[in-house]
Amino acid sequence: MTQGLELCDANLQAAVSDGSQPTLLRVATEDGASSWPGYALRDGNAFVCGQAAEDVWLIRPRNVIHSFWSKLSLEPTALTGESRPLSYSEIAYTFLRRFSERLRISSPSSTRMALAVPGAYLRDPAVAEEKVGLLLGMAADLKLPLCGIVDLATASLCDPRAPRFNPARPVIHLDLHLHAAELSLLVSGERLERRAFLHLPGSGLIALLKHLTGTMANRFLRQTSFDVMADGRTEQLFYNQTKSLFYGNEADFVYQINTARRGYELPVKRDSLGADAQAFTEALLKSILAFTEENHLRPGLCAVALSERAGRVPLLEARLRTAGFVRFLHLPAGAAAAGAAQLAGALFATPTDLADVPVVTSVPSEFAARRVSAPWDVHVQKARANALPHPPPTHLVLEGLGLSLAGRDRVTIGTQGQGATLPLPESFNPAANCCIALERTAGHWQLEDPAPAEATGDRRARIDLETGDRLVFRTGSHTVDVLLAHCPTAN
Repeated sequence: MTQGLELCDANLQAAVSDGSQPTLLRVATEDGASSWPGYALRDGNAFVCGQAAEDVWLIRPRNVIHSFWSKLSLEPTALTGESRPLSYSEIAYTFLRRFSERLRISSPSSTRMALAVPGAYLRDPAVAEEKVGLLLGMAADLKLPLCGIVDLATASLCDPRAPRFNPARPVIHLDLHLHAAELSLLVSGERLERRAFLHLPGSGLIALLKHLTGTMANRFLRQTSFDVMADGRTEQLFYNQTKSLFYGNEADFVYQINTARRGYELPVKRDSLGADAQAFTEALLKSILAFTEENHLRPGLCAVALSERAGRVPLLEARLRTAGFVRFLHLPAGAAAAGAAQLAGALFATPTDLADVPVVTSVPSEFAARRVSAPWDVHVQKARANALPHPPPTHLVLEGLGLSLAGRDRVTIGTQGQGATLPLPESFNPAANCCIALERTAGHWQLEDPAPAEATGDRRARIDLETGDRLVFRTGSHTVDVLLAHCPTAN
């Protein structure tokens, strides 16, 4: 059994692999929580790490620190030990020690461990020497069976649970940490390798959640005349609820604050996060487009891999589609941990000396080969000619279920995990780059022909679609039809 550890300060995660399929581990704290965000509370001479520390961050802000992973170094922090300020690396070591102690309870029999580290740790040799040196020292002291250190984006694409991708297309990987976003460009030839990297400070989850909390607090004040920001305890409760809204999937949410005298409520729609986060989302979009241009890429010929955290940024995917990106890989939670666990078993050997632990930003492409997409095609089967004109289509029908076209000007049909408007059955999952777009132009629906004129940069043909036409998708021995139908409105 091998382990992978995803060293992300938004939530440290671990996975275990028996050589076939990795499994995420539930690493529980003493109080039963399973989330390990990079927060640490100095409480007298004791430390509280993870979720319990984040839960008192706004109540005891001077005693809580959350930048020790992003600033991992020997530099002093504002937290003081028995006689001197504690360094960022000392706090990170304490956090990792607590996590590894609980990890041994969840998975005591692993023989090798690989670390998936933020791309910023490996952005240049000088930074890598400092960060990796500190991590190796921690691993040695904690007796971790470390066998390899790999870039987080590269490890994510080696997760067998992740969507398949076309190796002929470059992949732009986006991830969010507490204090920054990270963009990585990965290409696949003989090796899957990181070709370019961009660190975006200030575009992390803390900035986004604090902004959303402040916006919602102003809305709460206008409706209830109660200022949740006036007291650290109510601000913490309100922040916790914003985080629940952000990470949840409910369309409707109710903020609730109870005092000794009365209770206050604010019902909100999840859709409101899109408008509230618009500035954050637009800044990310601008950075992604600049990164794409700098590396001489065309949006339509790239795949965008979104970590589970990045995939939650409100309306980000919609804005990326508007900008010309059409292929998306929605990575599962803990993808880097799972990929690292696979690499620990298949690529990295047990070193005789921790100084010999390999540090890589590329791996042989065979370790991502399971994610290579199967061939697919789609063709239009026209309806039989009829003397009477066809009424315009109102629905797409797939396996007896209809998708209304009312109010839509664009619909995507594709494999699951890509955020398609109409997902294809699971049997099409191996053809993960299978995705087409239908667009309404001047009241008529058209299909942009997916035939590979794109490879030459030529403009692709558009095919007019009418009621009764069928889109026939095929991959391997699997075939499915999508019917364009007209359903009259009932009286």
